[in-house]
Amino acid sequence: MIDMRNTDTNKKNRRNFLKLAALLPLVGITTSCTNLIPGQGPLPDLYRRSPKSTFDPRLPTVPWQLVLEQTGANASLNTTKIALQREANQMEYYANAGWVDKAPIMVQTLLVESFENTGKIVAVGRETIGLRSDFILKTELREFQTLYFDETPTVRVVINAKIVQMPRRTIIGSHSFEAKVPARSDQLDAVVAAFDIGLGKVTKKLVEWTISTANPLYNKK
Repeated sequence: MIDMRNTDTNKKNRRNFLKLAALLPLVGITTSCTNLIPGQGPLPDLYRRSPKSTFDPRLPTVPWQLVLEQTGANASLNTTKIALQREANQMEYYANAGWVDKAPIMVQTLLVESFENTGKIVAVGRETIGLRSDFILKTELREFQTLYFDETPTVRVVINAKIVQMPRRTIIGSHSFEAKVPARSDQLDAVVAAFDIGLGKVTKKLVEWTISTANPLYNKK
C-alpha cells in the first residue's frame, strides 16, 4: 500500500523548492544593480582634494576682507572628469573616475578653506555670499591634468591669480603658480595623490602671496 501522506509531503517540499529556486536569480540581480546608474553603467569612483592647513608662520595677520570670484577654466577642464594628455593638442579623461565637483568649483572651495585655515584674515568668502570686500581675488585654472609624455605620468597644476583692490577695482598684483609632481606609478590612486600634492603646493604659494601682496597696499589707504 502506498503511503499517501509521504506522497503529499514530497509534493509540498517540491513546490517549496521550486518557489525558492525562482527567487534566487532575482536576489542576484538586485544586488548587482546597486552600483549601477540606469542607462549609464557603473558609478564612477569620485575623488576630492584637501585644503592646505600649514603656512609660513611669519605670514601677517590682516584686518581686511577678501572675496574670491568663481575660478575660471577652459571647457576641457570645466568638468568633473579627471583630465590627461598623451598628445600636446589633445585632452582625454580617465574612465570610471572623476572629481566630486567640477574642477574650477573644487579649486575655489579649497582656496576659501585654505585662506580660512591660515587664521590670519578677518573674513574670506565666495563672491556669491555678498561679503563686503576690500580685495577681490580672480583665479583661472589653466592646467590641471596628468601628462603622459614620459615613462612616468606627471601631474601639472597651473593657476593664475589677480588681486583687485576695491572700490577702485585696480589690479594690484598678478602671478601664475605652477607645480609638476611625478606620480609614483601609473595607477589612478597614485595619480590622484600627485594631484593632491601639486594642488597643495600651488594653493599654499597663492594664499601666502595674496596676503603678503595686498596687506601693504591696504595699510597705505
